[in-house]
Amino acid sequence: MQNRRSRYLVLWIVLGVLAFLTVVLGGASWYMLDYALRPSFNKGRHEAYIWKRVRHDYPSLRSWTDSLRSNHCLHDTVIVNARGDSLHGVYLFAPRRSNKVAVVVHGYTDCAIYMLPWAKVYQEMNYNVLLPELYGNGHSAGDHQQMGWQDREDVLQWIDIANRCFGLSDSLSRMVVHGISMGAATTMCVSGEQTPSFVKAFVEDCGYTSAWDEFGSELHDQFGLPSFPLLYSASALCCLRYGWSFGEASPLRMVAHCRKPMLFIHGTKDDFVPTWMVDPLYKAKPQPKEKWLAQGSAHARSLHDHPQAYRCVVKQFVEHYVEP
Repeated sequence: MQNRRSRYLVLWIVLGVLAFLTVVLGGASWYMLDYALRPSFNKGRHEAYIWKRVRHDYPSLRSWTDSLRSNHCLHDTVIVNARGDSLHGVYLFAPRRSNKVAVVVHGYTDCAIYMLPWAKVYQEMNYNVLLPELYGNGHSAGDHQQMGWQDREDVLQWIDIANRCFGLSDSLSRMVVHGISMGAATTMCVSGEQTPSFVKAFVEDCGYTSAWDEFGSELHDQFGLPSFPLLYSASALCCLRYGWSFGEASPLRMVAHCRKPMLFIHGTKDDFVPTWMVDPLYKAKPQPKEKWLAQGSAHARSLHDHPQAYRCVVKQFVEHYVEP
């Protein structure tokens, strides 16, 4: 009788500990998911702040950006995606009549305005430029980051309407899609889908292999924690809350299906999206492909640190694959 009571006591203690650990893990998973996908400061929502960042980070472009604003060259447009969300974008006409279009996709918690330095790269080559704002960013609807996965569907929709913004027919248009950071992940995810024939090439700048790898890296670097069990439980919670898992959001898997040309760019001192990630991405992508490493550049700073080299690399790539 005493032994039976002891066994019941041990069982209840074990169950109590398991229940406690489950509650703790659930709470930690909820916190991690909100920390990663719903950051407390979404900088792209604050337009005045973003304009100050552009002027501070790229002072040589001040006269150009000021002229865009004063001459009302930044045109707003809105689409409604398949899930019924209103998404905002900005577009700029080429300096001269042109059939070339660049769709430039921003990064994590950023917006169209901060992509103007990249837009300038294409404007100098006489491209029309469309700057979509991803779900949960800028003036678009949404309350969380999608890490490029569901964003790919929205960018495919932006691609479909881009030519109409510039009065171009699909038969004449020649388009490149260029993404930065999370926008690069989005671009790579788009590249693995069926894209229209007028999309000629892709440029990814400092994109990650997968949301799983990116969050695992941040979990280790910021908190000193291993992937198990928190990353697993947070990914499962993400699937329940938002309909996708960290492993599912995999540019690495998607680039393997891309047959169109892609340029890979990454800074050699990137510790946010670690530089090593560009190697498996490049290896997974079938030919044609090119790669350029920006020496000494941190995350998303390649254009800032090497403006002439960046322009030269992109120009040579698009002249070869987009413009013939």
